[in-house]
Amino acid sequence: MPRPKKFPDHFSAGATEYARWRPDYPDRLFDYLAGLAPARRRAWDCATGSGQAAVTLARHFREVIATDASERQISHARRHPRVLYRVAAAERSGIEAGSIDLVTVAQALHWFDRPRFWREARRVLVPGGMIAIWCYDLLHVSEEVDAVVHHLYRDIVGPYWPPERSLVERGYGKLEFPFAEQTVPIFWMERRWSLDDLVGYLGTWSAARRFAEARGENPVERVREDLASAWGPFGRLRRVRWKLEPRVGRRIS
Repeated sequence: MPRPKKFPDHFSAGATEYARWRPDYPDRLFDYLAGLAPARRRAWDCATGSGQAAVTLARHFREVIATDASERQISHARRHPRVLYRVAAAERSGIEAGSIDLVTVAQALHWFDRPRFWREARRVLVPGGMIAIWCYDLLHVSEEVDAVVHHLYRDIVGPYWPPERSLVERGYGKLEFPFAEQTVPIFWMERRWSLDDLVGYLGTWSAARRFAEARGENPVERVREDLASAWGPFGRLRRVRWKLEPRVGRRIS
């Protein structure tokens, strides 16, 4: 039997910043997913991070189990009376078989041992239960701001991205997905941010933290002046957008 894939922990060191700066997913996405689930008893948010998806799922389900392999991420997760947080690997959740109506994986599937995770998801889902996976790539603000962000992404921290990041760049659309797939709409994640919000978010990139650990400097500072120039007047709030193209499927056996 092959050895389990080691958990690539790129986020524990920045758990506080991750909880503060990572954007929330749109309510409309969870309204849609809850409407597809066969019931609203129990959902599993796998690789929950700081709980962005889990707390919104809790508006629709009586109980949400939110797991992450990082104990520090779980310790910084947002609390909610209907969310039960557990430290657990995606491939070994510890959840009872046939007890979950909806499984969600937000911006995390690329870290998993996918064959083992698919088996685990099928194991915990009720017959006819749903699974939804999604990711997002670079943000969009304006042509000028986007150009600076792309320069940071490619030219400054590019060598520090883990290889799994390439799956996010390509999107999850061409990955194997062993469920009865549904056609779903595109969703957009949107925020009104200041320049400081953007700088804080960019610092949560795993490549930015790896760069800082290796070089002893925050790579975002290298582009701060260019970002400020592209952003506009001090204190200005701008719309920031990320495209979400979920894949959604039903357990059929």
